[in-house]
Amino acid sequence: MINSKVITLKKPGEFVEDPLTELLRIGARQLIADAVEAELQDLLQHYAELRNEKGHMQVVRNGYLPEREILTGL
Repeated sequence: MINSKVITLKKPGEFVEDPLTELLRIGARQLIADAVEAELQDLLQHYAELRNEKGHMQVVRNGYLPEREILTGL
């Protein structure tokens, strides 16, 4: 008798949508967005005093791009 401990993982497109998975997916997106926003704000504050010869800020926020899909293990 052979007891195999190999588990085949499902591909991202094969997941069955259930409420818990969707909740985790939404939470993960929000957590990543909040972390990136906090890191960006820290960077902007760190370089806020950096100016060029005309007095313009060297590090600025230029706006937002459309939301993109990322692929994760969730």
